[in-house]
Amino acid sequence: MGFIEGYADQLSLTPGGTLALHVSTDAPQFSIEVIREGAEARTLSKIDAVKGAAHAVPPEAWANGCGWPVAHTLSIPNDWPSGVYRARLTANKGASDYTQWCSSVATHDIFFIVRSAQPGANARILMHLTTNTYNAYNRWGGHSLYGYHSVGNMRSSRVSLNRPGIGFYGDLSVSRWELPFIKWAEANDFRIDYASNFDLEARPELLAKYKLVLSVGHDEYWSAPMRDALEGYIASGGNVAFFSGNTVCWQVRFEDGGRTMRCHKEASDEDPILMMGDRRLVTARWTDRVVNRPENFLTGVGWDQGGYHRSHGMLMDGSGAYTVQRADHWVFDGTGLKDGDSFGGKDTIVGYETDGCLFTKGADGKPVPTGADGTPKNFQILGLAPAASYKGHEGHACMGIYTRGGTVFNAATTDWADGIRGGDAVVQKITSNVLRTLSK
Repeated sequence: MGFIEGYADQLSLTPGGTLALHVSTDAPQFSIEVIREGAEARTLSKIDAVKGAAHAVPPEAWANGCGWPVAHTLSIPNDWPSGVYRARLTANKGASDYTQWCSSVATHDIFFIVRSAQPGANARILMHLTTNTYNAYNRWGGHSLYGYHSVGNMRSSRVSLNRPGIGFYGDLSVSRWELPFIKWAEANDFRIDYASNFDLEARPELLAKYKLVLSVGHDEYWSAPMRDALEGYIASGGNVAFFSGNTVCWQVRFEDGGRTMRCHKEASDEDPILMMGDRRLVTARWTDRVVNRPENFLTGVGWDQGGYHRSHGMLMDGSGAYTVQRADHWVFDGTGLKDGDSFGGKDTIVGYETDGCLFTKGADGKPVPTGADGTPKNFQILGLAPAASYKGHEGHACMGIYTRGGTVFNAATTDWADGIRGGDAVVQKITSNVLRTLSK
């Protein structure tokens, strides 16, 4: 059986740049098909007869990378639009005299993003892909940041981007939530430019070129420079929409020019920065007492007051729907919803992981945040759904919105895009309202 795998030397680049592809295969040659994902997948380039060679997997490749040589350098034409791309590798070893019915064909996709050559010139919206989460869950080489699917149940504290599996493979990938959202948005004439999580750290000046920044799906891992950049953008009037859940949960640090991501998680006392450096950058929860920077201040909500809904054995009989709290808000315009109505249950938009906040009942009987967990007191709770954790905590997913310079909307659930994919008219209308209003 043949094999082919590879990775790129960059997560994102602009037209006119070059992308080095590092490939290992047992086939003497292979082809590369470059595809842009969008309303329709489009093949933009095809390269045949690239010389193939097999390369060993070095020890601790999950943390230190593979170090494979460059198999092909892909030049990005100046007219390629911003978007999510895949370089599809195909190796065909062909049939031998005795296997003519079983020729060996192997394929593998390498993920990369093309940023706009002129940020904001043709789009008011920037979507940053959750590339940190892809890397955190990628177990290629034997280990990820998670013990449950690492060899010997031993998680790593460092994960490298210089290995296969980023983006299109593993437990979580761009195909799970982001691609359905992108396909719908582009089919409905929303113009969007794209970037990676790391671009918020490496290129924070990008943000000022856009009216609205999007996060979709499972945006779990953030560095301090990423947060600083987005919070500064909001303070200066920029808008953000989180169609995501479990968002800004863990702090990470980048090393090796952004090609390695460090996160010690619950073993944060092993982080060397505790002994040398700014202890607030320790790679633990943002709510950790040393870090003391709850995600609620940025996103409006947080994991501690949210939790699971119809996942991990929690609330498996839940409706998967939000109950409307303030139907007169512009977010619900054109939906026909009233307070107390539910929506999204058909596609379980409240699912997998959710975020919430501490709240009490206001004079009108509607939920209002206490602010004790860092949630802005002007955060308006627009939808509620029960959530729970296996530590016995009971909370709520809290969809809502606040303004502090710019406006921040948060759907507060990883599975919002399932309603987009499922054709839920209410979910699509709310999403459209948010995109159109906040990108003006």
